[in-house]
Amino acid sequence: MPEMLFEVRWPDGSHQTYYSPSLIVREYLEAGHDYPVADFVDRVREAMGIADARVRAKYGMGCSMAPVAVAQIEAAAGGFDGGTVHVERFRG
Repeated sequence: MPEMLFEVRWPDGSHQTYYSPSLIVREYLEAGHDYPVADFVDRVREAMGIADARVRAKYGMGCSMAPVAVAQIEAAAGGFDGGTVHVERFRG
């Protein structure tokens, strides 16, 4: 199953790279676009849920990294009261 990294810029200007076990994240996020923080988190949750299900269907167990990425994003998002997340690029 193809995996992907996606780089984002948070409202405070900090950059972070996150892992997705599937290319599905490209159907929920677009490079070069800004998303309100809450919308970004919702999109990532949904995409990672689908990615995890795809891994589970193919390999008989879910991807341990998908919930880790969601938790990292939720933790980072908790530090912002509004603002936007800019999706810089995808790699992989």
